[in-house]
Amino acid sequence: MAVVLRARFAVAVAALAMAGCLVTVPPAQAASSASDPDQTLVSLGHAGRFLTDPAGQVVILHGLNMVSKVAPYEPAAVGFGIQAARSLAANGFDVVRLGVIYAGVEPEPGVFSASYIASIRQTVGILASQGVYSLLDFHQDQMSTGFGGEGFPAWSVDTSGLPITKFPFPTGYTSSTALNNAFDNFWADKPGPGGVGLQERYAAAWRFVAARFAGNPSVLGYDLFNEPWPGHTTEKQIATLYAKVIPAIRSVDREHLIFYEPSVLFDFGQPTTLPKFSDKLLGMSFHDYCLLNAATNVASCTKTEHMPVANALARSAATGDALIETEFGASGNLADIARVEGLADAHAISWIEWTYCGCDDPTGTVPASIEGLVTDQSEPATGSNVDAAKLAVLAEPYPRATSGTPLAYSFDEATRTMTYEYSVTSPSKKRFGAGSCTAILVPEVQYPDGYAVEVRGARVTSPPGAGVLTIDQLRSSTVTVEIQPAQGGQTSLPRSGAIAACR
Repeated sequence: MAVVLRARFAVAVAALAMAGCLVTVPPAQAASSASDPDQTLVSLGHAGRFLTDPAGQVVILHGLNMVSKVAPYEPAAVGFGIQAARSLAANGFDVVRLGVIYAGVEPEPGVFSASYIASIRQTVGILASQGVYSLLDFHQDQMSTGFGGEGFPAWSVDTSGLPITKFPFPTGYTSSTALNNAFDNFWADKPGPGGVGLQERYAAAWRFVAARFAGNPSVLGYDLFNEPWPGHTTEKQIATLYAKVIPAIRSVDREHLIFYEPSVLFDFGQPTTLPKFSDKLLGMSFHDYCLLNAATNVASCTKTEHMPVANALARSAATGDALIETEFGASGNLADIARVEGLADAHAISWIEWTYCGCDDPTGTVPASIEGLVTDQSEPATGSNVDAAKLAVLAEPYPRATSGTPLAYSFDEATRTMTYEYSVTSPSKKRFGAGSCTAILVPEVQYPDGYAVEVRGARVTSPPGAGVLTIDQLRSSTVTVEIQPAQGGQTSLPRSGAIAACR
């Protein structure tokens, strides 16, 4: 019988609340290589909580996670490549949260794997070739393989002398004193090999990675630390890590967004107490999971799943930082996935669902295949290789690039009706004039027989059934759009680069 480990993780949270080419780089020294820029995507910034492109349009991204948690920690090694990238783009997904495992980056103290990052770069390039952004994510669950998780190299794990024992994820968080000692020592920046602080090593690893993606517009940004487990400390000490990593990245990359994550307790409704960071290109990456089993506690989950979104909005209102929801789902519960997806949609928050494939995930749902959208990530997401019901929930029409500010967005799955309203004034108070373009992704899976459009305050400029609907504004302060299914037509697949249809 399947056991959803996210539910067990929630119980743990509740208890707490109550080898390739190697390069040696000293921790204080920055590497100096940049990725080749991609021509179909542009670097994104932000205006308050909204992601924006260089023209000031509000950009919304929808996508999935892809994290290879087993050595060699390379998505390419498990077959994630061009077939996956084409399938993502064909269904309207335009971002992947791509796992980068610290143990793969720095297998020995001060020794970084250029070949590992080269593999990640290759995957980023393949995704970019299909118009898909990559959010690079230093991913960890239960710290390291020794504890039954993944993430940190063994040399960076300091348990204060206690033996390391494996626990089924996520029970190690509340059952392993050694694991909690290791987190405590990391948050305290205890000196590690060579007398260098553990956080200094981590920051240097991020500097090594960022140097190799600086200038690459197909990289959305950097997600600094997946689901920080506080151990016996507070977010104040977690903030000390970010205060080291952010300037380390900025020493080699001044353009990409940097996303910090609050304590994992945030994912279940606890507000963050992180201080405001001074960098102007920051965002908060957050997750939304129910504290209980969403399949058997529908009423409770419906009541509480709004809390991470509400707390994220409050955080951005106080700091001006961008927002992106980088995990939800992790199950086959389609009603729950749709509910959380709808919460993000209602506030025009970009989202990335967990996950593209189960990929024998050692710290996910049991069996891991329940998590995934596809069975075999090396094959196209068609036929028996894709969870068609889950795809129908996730592949929805949405405004990809808006010349203005989103006011209201919704998608009714039953009627397959999308409604969207936006102001022609941007979040930064720029007014877009007549003729300014807005692009809406329209997945074929929702409209196999084509779609009908009603627009007020603008005119349609794309051909009938286009996979990317474009509209040009008239002389109006607001624009409304409604998309419904049609009959007797067809919807084309988005072309590579078509998400930039307004440029």
